[in-house]
Amino acid sequence: IKSVGKNVIEKLVEERQAHGPFTSLKDFIYRMDNKELNKRIVENLIKSGALDSIPGNRKQKLMVYAELMERKNKEEKNEIAGQISLFDLIEPEAAAQFDTPFPNVEEYEKDILLAFEKEVLGIYISGHPMEACEELWRKNVTAITTDFYLDEETGQTKVRDGAYVTIGGMISARSVKATKKNQMMAFFTVEDLTGSVEVIVFPQNYEIYRPMLETDRKVFVRGRVNSDGENQAKLICEKLIPFDEIPREVWIQFADKAAYADAEEGLFQMLSSSDGDSRVVIYLARERGVKRLPPSRNVMIDEETLAELQKKYGQSNVKVVEKSIENLWKMH
Repeated sequence: IKSVGKNVIEKLVEERQAHGPFTSLKDFIYRMDNKELNKRIVENLIKSGALDSIPGNRKQKLMVYAELMERKNKEEKNEIAGQISLFDLIEPEAAAQFDTPFPNVEEYEKDILLAFEKEVLGIYISGHPMEACEELWRKNVTAITTDFYLDEETGQTKVRDGAYVTIGGMISARSVKATKKNQMMAFFTVEDLTGSVEVIVFPQNYEIYRPMLETDRKVFVRGRVNSDGENQAKLICEKLIPFDEIPREVWIQFADKAAYADAEEGLFQMLSSSDGDSRVVIYLARERGVKRLPPSRNVMIDEETLAELQKKYGQSNVKVVEKSIENLWKMH
């Protein structure tokens, strides 16, 4: 864990073995010596998930740990100076009510928790940011990153030099360099659920896709395989589309035309509260009819909107459908 040295771990284990498991964040901070523990270490222990076994979620702990450490330091200074605090005059049970309470907040979103883990551990532990969009990813790629690795038995990569493939994943690293003609080009790493591969963007395409090349952004890349047969293959980028720019439609199913007519006014009111670029499509089961609502009824497909629609019309009657990426390549 970043910034957490061996001596800190040894003292932590020693204290736990001598006096039992830590029961709370305050218990942990108060039992550890200030010489071993500082704010950066406690913060990184929380972000890594190392303190998940004690009460409170990571967001709550990150919101109060600094205050607990400052209080502890202040109390220790008072002890050295021989001063008596309010807490010395009351029973331990009564003093508990003056403890720093956790704020009533929900845990961070999964992507934030994973970003914390990557920040302090260098790897993801509790999941991967790509898991939430695995279906979209698998549906649209023609190669995965491990296809670019050299096979130990054959000495070759699964993808062949010069072949055109589509990969998808999260940009985990990026660098920009100038060519001999003083034009800018980029090298970035795409990480999917299987591994990672380097992508090269030459100057002409770099100018087109530069705004999209942000670390942690999820993208599909179509390009030409570059393999020398001796090292991991790379991909020469020719086209790029971010995951969040793939057009999506919300399909809502009704039993028949009459059922839709009864629900139309209420549906339009619900849609008016969400403004986005995703088309709403009505499907009439009995008639097998499809009706695409006008662009003025488009919505933003977020968790809140989707949950509201599913609650109102039934989870099995509301589906999100992504457009085929093959058609999008032709447009780019």
